[in-house]
Amino acid sequence: METEDELVDREFSTIVRTRPQQRILTAALDLIGVHGVSGTSLQMIADAIGVTKAAVYHQYKSKNQIVIAVTENELAILEDALIAAEADERRQQARRTLLIQLIDLAVARRQWVGTLTSDPVIVRILGEHPPFQRFISRLYGVLLDQRDDTQARVTAAIMSAAIAGSVVNPLVTDLDDDVLRANLVDLVPRLLGLDPDS
Repeated sequence: METEDELVDREFSTIVRTRPQQRILTAALDLIGVHGVSGTSLQMIADAIGVTKAAVYHQYKSKNQIVIAVTENELAILEDALIAAEADERRQQARRTLLIQLIDLAVARRQWVGTLTSDPVIVRILGEHPPFQRFISRLYGVLLDQRDDTQARVTAAIMSAAIAGSVVNPLVTDLDDDVLRANLVDLVPRLLGLDPDS
């Protein structure tokens, strides 16, 4: 049984969605990853899952709501790792473990990560969504070992760009996920000064 503090720490994994909502989000993840937010319509999502546009609208009143829900679903995958890292007193190991989870998600969702970091509509929507901002702040708090100085923020920006840019870069599109992941796990921790044996 989780304590009240543990429930407060959970931004996304406690959100309950219906089966129709999940179907919409799965289709939207793929479509937005390919076409961006502006290039994806509610009708396209409806067509992808074989329902009417009205059925999609019944579950989500706007594409913005869908973008937020898709992002929350994806970040929920990292939530347990983030909570564990925040509680782990072995700072180096906690940071490295969380970073590897982040890399795993980025590699598994290559298209979505590219869109998430470059689509101006997504950037705006998530920039105005407090739960997303809190989660990212916590994530970087662990990865940067709670530092919030200029160098830490620049390091975070470089690390984010390294991961997001690498998974969608044309130079690595032919790389198998396992090969790409292994290389990122080897290289990216160095940006944070993490000991390879931690």
